[in-house]
Amino acid sequence: MTIATGFGRLRCTASAACIALLMTCSTAGAAEVPLVDGSQWTTSSDDVKKAYLVGLANLVQVEAAYYADNPAVAERGFSPRVAKGMRGQTLGSVMEALNAWYAAHPESLQRPVVETIWFELVVPALPKTK
Repeated sequence: MTIATGFGRLRCTASAACIALLMTCSTAGAAEVPLVDGSQWTTSSDDVKKAYLVGLANLVQVEAAYYADNPAVAERGFSPRVAKGMRGQTLGSVMEALNAWYAAHPESLQRPVVETIWFELVVPALPKTK
């Protein structure tokens, strides 16, 4: 099996999983899905923080693989840009960076963790575009 075939199968599997999830959760509104913010982050154990980051990393990897054959999305999409901006980071380094950011900004504990990752870790590491 070639890599392209493997990604094609992954894309089909991911699509099927998304459709199944949408069908089973169609009554769940956005207000019912909790958005993890700094207050939850700062009171969570290291294991919970790692689990959150692993889940986010898995989402980014699946979405990047799904859009790998679409150059427009691969260039400008959210997940491919997260993957580029987070190169060289580890679970430990991201966890430490988030811990330090929230400790230095206690007035911003309501800021979602994913937003903090994006603006404090990903965007500064991306190549500057004109």
